[in-house]
Amino acid sequence: MAADPEQKITVTLTRPLVLVGLMGAGKTSVGKRLAAFLDVPFHDSDHEIEAAAGLEVREIFERFGEPYFREGEVRVIRRLLGGPAGVLATGGGAFIQPAIREDIAQTGLSIWLNGDLETLWQRVRDKPTRPLLQQKDPRGVLGRLLEARAPVYALADITVPTELGVTHEQMVRRILEAVRAHDIAHPERDPVLKRKGSA
Repeated sequence: MAADPEQKITVTLTRPLVLVGLMGAGKTSVGKRLAAFLDVPFHDSDHEIEAAAGLEVREIFERFGEPYFREGEVRVIRRLLGGPAGVLATGGGAFIQPAIREDIAQTGLSIWLNGDLETLWQRVRDKPTRPLLQQKDPRGVLGRLLEARAPVYALADITVPTELGVTHEQMVRRILEAVRAHDIAHPERDPVLKRKGSA
């Protein structure tokens, strides 16, 4: 059955859906709508880190450095994965960490929102709060990040393409269809999307 974001379906999640990818991929904006459609909790790991630290991500980078931030990121994502199954949007560098990839593999389903450089750049170019873009030639920095990280993002369970002009509703549909296809392709595992009331 095709997923239609205009009409809620009576399914439940058996594992968290973890959105990964570079800044500008739409992890937070699409994740919120996906969680609302599925009627499950939504969390953004960067926002959770900010709440715990009482500082913005940019301030954490400036005051304590990236390694300090990454350590906190592991702890926060591990905690969120241990909660009720929902949708988790992760920071752009989270999935690069082996410890986080292992945690997600054990308890969740990783979904790479894969956009090309032009798509990502157009979405982030006017957002000065992105700490990794606070340097000369931010588009070049973004391109180098994409080139370096794409092979790791490709390790995700599912890849869903995103591009300029695609709506949030279309992305929700793509993700749900991809998760259903993943369930069908892996009958030996419990399905991630299960109809409510089914055994």
